[in-house]
Amino acid sequence: MIWLNNCGTTPVNTDTIHAVNEYLQGYATRGGQTDVRRYPTVKKVIRTILAELLGVDAEELSLIHHTNEGIGFISLGLKLKAGDRILLLENEYPSNIYPWEHWKEKGVSISFVPMSETPDGFLENLKSSITPDVKVVSLSAVHWCTGMPFPLEEIGSYLAEKGIEFVLDGAQGVGLLPVRPREMGISYMAFPAWKWLLGPLGLGVLYIAKEKLEGLNFPFKGTGSVVNDEVYLPYREELKGTDRYEISTVNFIDWVYFQSTLEMLHKVGFHNSMERIYELADYLSDKLRDAGWKLASDHFPDFKTGIVVAEKEGESMENMVSDLKKNGVMCALRLGRIRFSPHIYLAKEQLDRVVDLLSR
Repeated sequence: MIWLNNCGTTPVNTDTIHAVNEYLQGYATRGGQTDVRRYPTVKKVIRTILAELLGVDAEELSLIHHTNEGIGFISLGLKLKAGDRILLLENEYPSNIYPWEHWKEKGVSISFVPMSETPDGFLENLKSSITPDVKVVSLSAVHWCTGMPFPLEEIGSYLAEKGIEFVLDGAQGVGLLPVRPREMGISYMAFPAWKWLLGPLGLGVLYIAKEKLEGLNFPFKGTGSVVNDEVYLPYREELKGTDRYEISTVNFIDWVYFQSTLEMLHKVGFHNSMERIYELADYLSDKLRDAGWKLASDHFPDFKTGIVVAEKEGESMENMVSDLKKNGVMCALRLGRIRFSPHIYLAKEQLDRVVDLLSR
């Protein structure tokens, strides 16, 4: 297959196959006592690499299951009151919509910022949507249907001036764009492992700025939430840092998987990885333009994105996506357009084949 849905899910690499097999062999021999991979070491490596990538402290990160769970933890933790308002993104992915809906029963209203074809246009839409009752804005780093990056630094600076909490769904941004929460005024963020970071399905990351942590309600205290959690009695009151959200027994095989992909990308260099993705996306975009396709990214040429969203007048995009999949090309249909998202392991010759298939 030619896998061009890397902002959706990603295939497993050979380093990871080796690492997981090695761990399973060790577990088969010695169970939880195996020395092949140990919980504290794996956790430290994952948090250290991610902290370097994001420009945050390792202690501000927690390994959870997915974006939806992380946004849910944040939403349930914020201390809002009746009459407050939450701003979300028009046509947002459900993981950053549904976790906020419980607030409507408590008298908190939810409104949506209209989408725009350009980052600057969206920023103006956001500013126009801000009213005194807005207390939280929760956005994505990248629009999942168009690939357009949002101007996070400008948004964070503006919201900080207004005293509004900034929450980010980093799902399609982390690993593709230089998302730096501290520099962008982002207090809370959640993202999955399985997109640009090439990790496993069912594993995600939660970021909470350390100065915000104790101000959140914590409704899900579990065995793994407390300091010295390996000692079960007496019961404990003192909570861990952000990793208090690793509530109980973790999906450790996925941690081993994720460690291996992060180590590989760290060795390649995250900056190098991003630049390679942009290079491949630009190459595919140029080929599609030459073949008469219209691209969403032409509305924001000064913003880097690795997501290529295309359409062609007079053609059924639904039929084209179906035909591409039958020919071994994985892509996605989004708002009536085809979405492609390459990653570093692809070759330009494969992209040539995709354009050739489209032409036929």
